[in-house]
Amino acid sequence: MIVELLWACIKAFLVGGSICAIGQVLLDYTKMTPARILFSFVVAGVILGAFGIYQPLVDFAGSGASVPLTGFGNLLAQGVKEAVDQDGFIGIFTGGICSAAGGLTAAIFFGLLIATILKPNDKNK
Repeated sequence: MIVELLWACIKAFLVGGSICAIGQVLLDYTKMTPARILFSFVVAGVILGAFGIYQPLVDFAGSGASVPLTGFGNLLAQGVKEAVDQDGFIGIFTGGICSAAGGLTAAIFFGLLIATILKPNDKNK
């Protein structure tokens, strides 16, 4: 039991760390801005998810592949696939948002909660 948990943690760390290392290399050795790198990761996740390439990585590494932004892109692609199967053409527009609604809601809620508790200031003052 503990060995399985440890192995799952190692796989998640290696895959998630590799994704983050790719982002760091792009940040250090290219002229890409952080926003473009983040956007590129989401788009890469959508493309890899649409072709069914990303899901085996999620199955192998669990949260190490599903938590980074590439995992968010994969989630969007999977949501669109499922919505198109169920709702037809309109699923192209609704599937991604429906599949990611829980995560987006949690991010907005907890961001608001922390901002309310910590009361951030403008750094230009």
